Amino acid sequence: MTTRPPLIINRLDAERLQRLIDDADDDTLAVAEALEEELARGEVVDPEDVPEDVVSMCSQVQFSDLDRDRQIIRTLVYPHALSTTEDGISVMAPVGAALLGLRIGDTIVWPLPGGRESRLRIDAILWQPEREGQFHR
Repeated sequence: MTTRPPLIINRLDAERLQRLIDDADDDTLAVAEALEEELARGEVVDPEDVPEDVVSMCSQVQFSDLDRDRQIIRTLVYPHALSTTEDGISVMAPVGAALLGLRIGDTIVWPLPGGRESRLRIDAILWQPEREGQFHR
């Protein structure tokens, strides 16, 4: 069973992500389809209205992989920014797509390649662009 908490997504992020989804190739198609489902069910809000406890694009997130009992810190980025972001995780990677729009304390069960699933919990948002007034990055 897949557990999916409610999502809040920055409108500008949603527009950029839709372009990525539309351009997905065979390697990223499964993640693109899952991300498109998330966008469709998420509440899309203006950048200024994103709560401080929500994972948006370019947020640095501390989360737990509950299946491996590991805590991880990553910055959620677009694929083109991976090479310039030391702790980056692409939104087009399965775990990256799972993080988008979640709030601190949310847990999600997310499908992985090969039919496996990952249970992730958002523990903290160490940096969020909207919280810093960076609405149009």
